[in-house]
Amino acid sequence: MVTEQDIWRALEEVPDPEIPLVNVVELGIVHAVRCQGRRAEVVLIPTFSGCPAMDVIRRAVEERLRELGLEEVTVRLSLSPPWSTDRIAPSAREKMKQLGLAPPSLFEPERDLFEPVACPYCGSTDTRLDSPFGPTLCRAMYYCDHCQQPFEKFKALR
Repeated sequence: MVTEQDIWRALEEVPDPEIPLVNVVELGIVHAVRCQGRRAEVVLIPTFSGCPAMDVIRRAVEERLRELGLEEVTVRLSLSPPWSTDRIAPSAREKMKQLGLAPPSLFEPERDLFEPVACPYCGSTDTRLDSPFGPTLCRAMYYCDHCQQPFEKFKALR
């Protein structure tokens, strides 16, 4: 018999397609898991309401849970409660740095783009915002004047 705990463990094996070292549980987008017999429901909350990765994530979650032998898997998206960067696990923040992605600050979102940002490569705060718009809605572009590396920063949201 598959338990909720089995499902949570399986979900820890589903990577975020945009940050492959980070799984969907660490990213904090898994809001709820329900299991009854051979049926399961997972509720995901997207980082942004139009996040293009959610379809990929939904399919990956369904596929991984079917591997557990579940007969019926339902994956729902919900905008309530809204996702917040506060949901990102400390382990995911460290993994982001390994990929050269500065994790979101724990400051107020209104100040996030103006606070010193540590370079994920060298740790220096001699960095500057190049553009508040990155390759995805949830990232901004920065440049480190110390090690001369460009890098992305995950924007803080609350």
